[in-house]
Amino acid sequence: MKLAEALQIRADLQRRIAQMPMRLANNAKVQEGSMPAEEPARLLEELRRLLDELDDITVRINLANSRQIDYTTTMTALLARRETLRRHADIMRGFLNAASDLTPRHTLTEIRVVSTVDVAALRKECDALSKQLRELEIRIQSLNWTIELD
Repeated sequence: MKLAEALQIRADLQRRIAQMPMRLANNAKVQEGSMPAEEPARLLEELRRLLDELDDITVRINLANSRQIDYTTTMTALLARRETLRRHADIMRGFLNAASDLTPRHTLTEIRVVSTVDVAALRKECDALSKQLRELEIRIQSLNWTIELD
């Protein structure tokens, strides 16, 4: 199985597990003499099975991510770098939006608000971060379809 397939399976398992609390709660009580829409014992059995499957696939994904992809790095390192780049780019975008939001003056006596940074230069830096992030994302997606799980 390819890593990309395992990631899709994990996402599906996580979605199905996230639905279980509501399904269990909806069937926890019924009016005396009525039947629940779903049997709670079967739901609990399904939950245990889904959690076991999630545990298994997560271990396999993590083991695949920890193997070296080439001579320089692992998938885990690439994922960490992606998260760091994403966070940096998001913070920079927010900061630049604040720095470029200058309130216009209606009269000459009003206080003039100016940016404390060179917005254009920082925008170029932010664009470069976004480009690095896109390129890394493409590399990760490509690797997801080549890496085999054990």
